Amino acid sequence: MLEYKKDISVPENDEAGLYLLELSMEYAYSAALRAVAHLGVADHLVDGPKTISELAKATGADELRLYRVMRLNTSRGVFRENENRSFELTPAGEFLRRDAPLSLRAGVLMITDETIWRPSGELASAVVGDPPFKKIFGMPFFDYVSEKGASSDDFHVGMSSQSDIENEFLVRSYDFPEGATVVDIAGGLGGLLLRILRRNPTLHGILFDRPDVLSRHRLGELGADDRWELISGDFFESVPRADVYVLKSIMHDWPDEQSTQILRNIRKAMAPGGRVLVMDPVIPPGNMPHASKLLDIIVMAMYEGGRERTEEELRQLFAGAGLRLTRVFNTGSYVSIAEAVADSNSEL
Repeated sequence: MLEYKKDISVPENDEAGLYLLELSMEYAYSAALRAVAHLGVADHLVDGPKTISELAKATGADELRLYRVMRLNTSRGVFRENENRSFELTPAGEFLRRDAPLSLRAGVLMITDETIWRPSGELASAVVGDPPFKKIFGMPFFDYVSEKGASSDDFHVGMSSQSDIENEFLVRSYDFPEGATVVDIAGGLGGLLLRILRRNPTLHGILFDRPDVLSRHRLGELGADDRWELISGDFFESVPRADVYVLKSIMHDWPDEQSTQILRNIRKAMAPGGRVLVMDPVIPPGNMPHASKLLDIIVMAMYEGGRERTEEELRQLFAGAGLRLTRVFNTGSYVSIAEAVADSNSEL
């Protein structure tokens, strides 16, 4: 039996050293989470707890190795271990089910895919100005996604999965004007626009993206085809005319120069009284942990010049495009809504 010395005294500096070492090991949590998502473990626990032997047989895994992976996941509350090495789902683990209403399985697999994982391991290259994604894969991220059909499918399906849970927070946090036309810029498969239109029955929606992405849109799920339309194009060239522009996870992909160009095109096209809603994490001041700081590192490794921004940095970004930041909404998630309108004192 393991014994603990009650009188042991550990110097504070030594504890800090152990903390640092443990911190460097935490990528193992992501690895273990990816493993159970890949194997579909959660799907085999829908009907109740199962022993590790039953799970190993169902997933084709080695029993002892699967147990070790499950044990680590239980330490983060993804599963719960009971007697006799049986496991059950927790509320977090429910989201790993393929058939869950807001399944995050595809999102977890996307976030832990090598296209994101490997560049993060080369972060030092990004810090000194050598884009790690291009260094590893031979081209910038979006060129790679465009050229690799399977990877593109995985990316957009994964983004849709990740967005589904984020969108639940976003649509509850903003009051759209009655009867407005809302365009979702580079809106992917249309999950966010679909939620906006469902919650706001007087709105008309435009999904704006590349033709190959629009061909797989989800807006047909609305059951009201007269309330939406598809428009293909390039946001660096022009965007459709509308009352409200939604940009979710777009600004953080690009450095200031390209981001300003996108916003300038919106400023030129927007109807009088129009609004721009940038839906990205907003980095808070201070030293406290926040998911926006994690995402900032991920996008640094993925995109050439990608970044999350503080409120003041967003204010300056808008100003460069003839827009004025009016409000920042805390949505209850790590994604905020930064609202901007045309600045009457600024000319493009």
